[in-house]
Amino acid sequence: MSSVNEESARRPRGRPRAFDRDAALRRAMEVFWEKGFDRTSVNDLADAMGINSPSLYAAFGGKEDLFREALGLYGTAEGAIVRRALEENAGGREAIAAMFRRNIELFTRPGRPRGCMLILGTIQVGGEHEALRAMLRKGRQGLISMIRKRLLKAVEDGQLARSVDTEALAALCVTVLCGISVQAHDGASRASLYSAIDAFVAALPFREPTRGS
Repeated sequence: MSSVNEESARRPRGRPRAFDRDAALRRAMEVFWEKGFDRTSVNDLADAMGINSPSLYAAFGGKEDLFREALGLYGTAEGAIVRRALEENAGGREAIAAMFRRNIELFTRPGRPRGCMLILGTIQVGGEHEALRAMLRKGRQGLISMIRKRLLKAVEDGQLARSVDTEALAALCVTVLCGISVQAHDGASRASLYSAIDAFVAALPFREPTRGS
């Protein structure tokens, strides 16, 4: 690393960055999403980002630091998708269905990595990287919290009985989402995933609206 530091010291101060950092981060995110943390090398990342390894280290730190940033970028986008789906639908059942369907669209987009980076990351990050695994767990817990908030609103609106354990039901939804992610990663079609989710959502204990109410 000393040669890298010496090279940096010789460069004129104030020199503009030679690449688009945001675009490079997005490309790194897609590499991690596709290959997983353990199977991704620094060379894989540098090639995808269009930069050399010294520039990668200078701009992002090491591989773990870059993964944290990439996961944060993914989590922001994923969180926005879930939040919009849950908030845009007045009915609780419709909101949960929309959340699943939006995620299935994300998991199965042509030309993009399949499945959920947040979910698959836990499988693809080795046990020696406990800090990264903790970050992934925190992200999944955030999904549970968002879904539970919407379920609590359904309780307030009379769409769910007050006896329903909203924490357990939200955790169940994320567990099903994990399974959908793995199936998408394995090549399941969008239509088959929609069918599975439609059956699951239909079985949720939401009260149907009374006619004329």
